[in-house]
Amino acid sequence: MAYNNQIDVFVTGGTFDKNYNILDGSLNFGKTNVPSMFERGRSTLRLNIRTLMMVDSLEMTDEHTDLIIESCKNSHRNRILITHGTDRMVETAVKIAKAGITEKTIVLTGAMIPYKFGSSDGFFNLGSAVAFVQTLPVGVYIAMNG
Repeated sequence: MAYNNQIDVFVTGGTFDKNYNILDGSLNFGKTNVPSMFERGRSTLRLNIRTLMMVDSLEMTDEHTDLIIESCKNSHRNRILITHGTDRMVETAVKIAKAGITEKTIVLTGAMIPYKFGSSDGFFNLGSAVAFVQTLPVGVYIAMNG
């Protein structure tokens, strides 16, 4: 049974969730920023946020992609939003589309600048993805920069 008024949000890492280490200038992962972004945006949506992994998409393996696909297949919801690194976002979207997932709207989004930097495109992209996952017909989409 699909829950039509709920959205699964699968977090995979990417620039969206990178943190900046002020001591050495490196970017790394800690906890996901996604829940706080929804809170900051005052979202009242019924969301099921689940962190699948915290990796740069350039470091994604077939096992990571398989986990994303299986999570989409096993979801009881027909609206799925995936935060993803931009370097391999298209490849993952194509694999999801070829996986035979039907009757679900799946939107991938990411950021070019980490959310923690304050001037990230991630907040806008997340908002766009939320709107698209609720309004687009069944299929797999990417929402970046409008």
